[in-house]
Amino acid sequence: MKILIKITVLFVLSTLCSIAIFQQSADASSIKFIQITDSHFSTSKADFSQRDVGGAEKALHDAIKDINTLKGIDFVAFTGDNIDTANEKDLKLFLQIANKLKVPYYIVIGNHEVFRSQNFDKKEYLKTVRKYAKNCKPKSPNYVFEKKGFVFLVVDGAKEIIPGPSGYYKKDTLTWLDKNLTKYKNRTVVILQHFPIVEPYYNRSHTTYNIKDYEAVLKKHDNVIAIFSGHYHANAETKKDGVYHVSTPSLVEAPHNYKVVEIEVKNKKDYQVYTQLRHAE
Repeated sequence: MKILIKITVLFVLSTLCSIAIFQQSADASSIKFIQITDSHFSTSKADFSQRDVGGAEKALHDAIKDINTLKGIDFVAFTGDNIDTANEKDLKLFLQIANKLKVPYYIVIGNHEVFRSQNFDKKEYLKTVRKYAKNCKPKSPNYVFEKKGFVFLVVDGAKEIIPGPSGYYKKDTLTWLDKNLTKYKNRTVVILQHFPIVEPYYNRSHTTYNIKDYEAVLKKHDNVIAIFSGHYHANAETKKDGVYHVSTPSLVEAPHNYKVVEIEVKNKKDYQVYTQLRHAE
């Protein structure tokens, strides 16, 4: 009888350990992706001080070639100003080069890319993306995709009627964000956008108008762990209210950096965001 009791106790302990290990495994998740921002692709040969638009095509080719040598990459995010001026020709060529990636990629619209008076608004931009991109087929500038248990929200802050370097997250965009953060309240959410809400430095012309409204939406939820942005051509990372805010330098400017991102999540309160700048020569 004593032997039977000992075996039973050991079986119960073993079962409990198995459940604990399974639960830890079920909660834990990780993902690895690339952020490329402000590539300012152009067929123009014009040069602008630090920004060599004429060299943008080479920088893009070199980055994609380098990324294709990396192991374990789940996708690439192009977080805005992918082309330097609003036109279909450059966007088509940009997408044809991006199609050489061995992994899927996703597109965010930046302030350089759409201009309604030039007949290239967001509708035409996305129509071109859906036509030429090998996997990215968004019907709206704000959209959702999922990878390895993570939910990624692409949030649009670009203006198309009166373009300029400042960002503006419209009321309907923030309503969409709030709705989706509620929908995915039990999931780990990462946001991809062009305009940061925690700015790497102050620039009056580049600032986003309604940051407080955006922050008010975030404070209603606890499932956002990181926001990745571009726009400022600067490398900066900070944590505010439990959310990592990551800004990444421009690909077009030397040394033509992009960012490798690894995220490890055990639960809502235990996660890490690791980043590494990398450049191809």
